[in-house]
Amino acid sequence: MQMRDFVVRFAGEGGQGVVTSAEGLAQASTQVGYHALTYATFPSQILGGPTWTQARIAVAPILSAGDAVDALVAFNREAYDTHKSDVRDGGVIIFNSNDFQLEGDGHSFGVPIDELARSTGNARAANMIVMGALAHLVNMPQQYLDQFVTKRFSRGRTGDEEIVGSNIKALKLGREHAATSGFVLGELAPPQMPEYQQIMLKGNEAISLGALAAGVQFYAGYPISPATTILLFMERNLVGPGKFVYQVSSEIESITTILGAGYAGKKSMTATAGPGFSLMSEGLGLAWMAEIPLVVVDVQRGGPATGLPTKTEQSDLMTCMFPAHGDVRLPIIAVGTVEECFYGAVMAFNWAERYQGPVILMTEMALAERVQNIPRPDLSKVNVESRVTYQGNNGYLRYNGFELSPMPIPGSPGAYVANGSEHDEIGDTTHLPSRHVQMTERRFSKLELLKENVFERDNPGARIAVVPWGGSKGPVWEAYQALRQQGLPISWYYTMFLNPLPPKMLEELQKKDLVIVPELNYQGQFAGILRSLGVKAEAITQYTGLPFRVSDLVERIGEKVQAHRKEMVRA
Repeated sequence: MQMRDFVVRFAGEGGQGVVTSAEGLAQASTQVGYHALTYATFPSQILGGPTWTQARIAVAPILSAGDAVDALVAFNREAYDTHKSDVRDGGVIIFNSNDFQLEGDGHSFGVPIDELARSTGNARAANMIVMGALAHLVNMPQQYLDQFVTKRFSRGRTGDEEIVGSNIKALKLGREHAATSGFVLGELAPPQMPEYQQIMLKGNEAISLGALAAGVQFYAGYPISPATTILLFMERNLVGPGKFVYQVSSEIESITTILGAGYAGKKSMTATAGPGFSLMSEGLGLAWMAEIPLVVVDVQRGGPATGLPTKTEQSDLMTCMFPAHGDVRLPIIAVGTVEECFYGAVMAFNWAERYQGPVILMTEMALAERVQNIPRPDLSKVNVESRVTYQGNNGYLRYNGFELSPMPIPGSPGAYVANGSEHDEIGDTTHLPSRHVQMTERRFSKLELLKENVFERDNPGARIAVVPWGGSKGPVWEAYQALRQQGLPISWYYTMFLNPLPPKMLEELQKKDLVIVPELNYQGQFAGILRSLGVKAEAITQYTGLPFRVSDLVERIGEKVQAHRKEMVRA
């Protein structure tokens, strides 16, 4: 029977080509029609330290990096000892015999990766040696790999032919060496090239492209893992008349700078992680109070404090929704796939312009570094909303009433005074209780403009629902499908719009007997928010710095369902 997917883990130290190998295999596979998804985890240092990356290659679209490892590539002994237990029965381990030796264990073989790479005249071709060996294990045609190498290294520069030749030679050497081992995993089913055009992106790249599509004009950011690559992308690509990018000295400068840009009428954005977001709290309160549009991307990592700066977590939700002191509840969009990273960024800007205030776009480290093939966005179908600006005369009451009012731009018609103190209709400071009541209700009422009934659901008649959020979407969806195949009567709900929630989705969840919320934090933050909205929600939590495993979710969701059934019988 042909394999429908293939999971391979590359493990070693930073700088050994662990990430490059996984991403190269994924890119080579998607070019011929397979679907691919990677997951990377590494320490917070430039070189060295235990690093591993997992690539999953499949015939059909996939949303998680997979549980059981079919093949492990161990670049050093520590990697072998750490990861060998994750290889499934019948799986294969390839180890770097230039680094260490193993006695025969019946499921591993050595490849002199560095030595074979040097023999090609290109010592940097080690990852191609590995890819060739893996291709043998699943009988992937050599032409797929040759096409990938030719396309990747044919860049119109002197020496391209030599580089292409050495890399193809490395692929063949790896394949030939693996063939002498006697190990095979089976045959990966042929790819099925989709009818639509694809692109392969990391999550942070997709967010950056979505921001460009939405018309971002001004970006200020401070380098912080795992958000720095958004700043680097903007420095390279947000160019041209009316565009500005600036690397600031702190996150406080980031938020105040984009506040000024939003006040001046520009679509502005920054990206940070949890520690930086905390420093933006007061600035976000000012944006909420003064009703100034802007977008902040929070790429979540393990916390609190420095925490786990290169690991993944979903523990910033409460901070993002309620960042400032006083009565504040910010709009939240939390993306769950690389494709959603693109469209979520577009919607974050649309929301900011629509209700004239700050919007938080939440993602997480596992998504930021994930490589995934997605349908190429059709920019002609992307709806971009622009700011409603005031075009009348002076004397305009900017903050009058409870509905959105056109925003005056300094230098254009309409007086505009914005400060952090409570104000009257024109923006002048006031301490009158009636004004504070009026303006507080105005600010919260504008959230009504963001309510959209856009959400996913499956088997809605079931009394128990599973509701993930953010990057946990993929593994939870696979677990849900497995449980449905077992006959478990559960339903599926998902949206990237966490605040405000789609009204229809909230209404249906409020009628469920139990809503199970898998999330990567200790406190069960989204489950707590749902309970505050009248939903009988219980969390399944994990706080290891790693994503959920599908098999663990199947077990834990099943246990919750069974426990609820027993409780209902006793009642």
